[in-house]
Amino acid sequence: MKEAAARAAYGAALVGLSPLYRLKLWWRGRAEPGYVEAVGERFGHYDTPAEPGALWLHAVSLGETKAAAALIEALRAARPGLRLLLTHGTATGRAAGAELLRPGDRQAWLPYDTPAAVRRFFAHWRPAAGVLMETEVWPNLLRGARAAAVPVVLANARLSERSLRRGERFDVLLRPAFAGLARALAQSADDARRLESAGARRVEVMGNLKFDLAPDLALLARGAHWARVSDRPVVLAAVTREGEEAALLRAWRALPAPRPRLAIVPRHPQRFDEVARLVEEARLTLSRRSAWADDLPDPAAQTDVWLGDSLGEMPAYYAAARVALLGGSFEPLGGQNLIEAAACGCPLVMGPHTFNFADAAEGSLAAGASERVEDLPQAVARGVALVGDEAACSAMARRALAFAAAHRGAAPRMASAVLAEAAAAAR
Repeated sequence: MKEAAARAAYGAALVGLSPLYRLKLWWRGRAEPGYVEAVGERFGHYDTPAEPGALWLHAVSLGETKAAAALIEALRAARPGLRLLLTHGTATGRAAGAELLRPGDRQAWLPYDTPAAVRRFFAHWRPAAGVLMETEVWPNLLRGARAAAVPVVLANARLSERSLRRGERFDVLLRPAFAGLARALAQSADDARRLESAGARRVEVMGNLKFDLAPDLALLARGAHWARVSDRPVVLAAVTREGEEAALLRAWRALPAPRPRLAIVPRHPQRFDEVARLVEEARLTLSRRSAWADDLPDPAAQTDVWLGDSLGEMPAYYAAARVALLGGSFEPLGGQNLIEAAACGCPLVMGPHTFNFADAAEGSLAAGASERVEDLPQAVARGVALVGDEAACSAMARRALAFAAAHRGAAPRMASAVLAEAAAAAR
């Protein structure tokens, strides 16, 4: 009774907030036009023809879509001819997902989590089974999947202690959702323990898919070229978040000359212009990646700061850098994916907040592939010191590559579990 009342209140609240959700999409679409494409799909209205029986995989954003690429490759290796339905929540995720499609596959937005939109989603697509990447547990979506007899696996699953505590406030909604998962394939033993506490029933530790992603060799070569043509070594601020760049630039300005070159790659494309303004307000000279021709920095690239205002080139930025500072870890945001840096052989300095990638962060520290500091001024000082110590940098780079290589293999394990659930549902 309590669950039904909570679910009804939750659904009514989402319906009431629908106009604000549409407004948010329009606002985001001003900077990223992808957000205003096929808006009807966000509410369960699909024009694309559907053939039942596809495997549905939801990767909300760019990071989850990258991880999904490793799983999709393993799924197709195990079952050639597999048809996929890819759903996303962000424009960057959808753009990256489009590159993974093959003939017969489909792509759409995941619906807003209202009961009616979810019912329309399952009625239209009729998938054989579903895969949610990492953290995407939605009460009405999971209830709708059960009603449609679609088993759903939470793959590459992670749940931080902080998220577990926050979720307890909505336990009456989230516990049945977690319990409704066919399986939860956890990244680590700690994630598994927290997922079980949240209500998940069949939890297995399978590792992290992001270790199975090999960086594009052409991008690594591109970044190595940037490093060669730069007149100074590069320190990369990788995948930065709001609030971090201003503090970073203050600390950078305080460094004595000559300084290394600073490269900044913001997490969100809509913030590229904002970060450019911050650099200019700090009275540092700026060159934007989008202004470079033929992958070569123009003469203005011999500047204080490079702004990485491009998508899909993170391996190139890591290859160009002597050391990277991990974005999202210097504010209480949980950190960004640090595995990509390790796979590219880039030494890493991280801040205190890595709860979104706690297991990978601790493993990286233990392997000697990264170091942890308390704040951005310390990170800047340590990054610059490492740049000046070639032997230490080279040793950390070797340890980073070894750390990444030692943790591969999650993709085939997860693919086997997903296909087992799909086969069981078909019987």
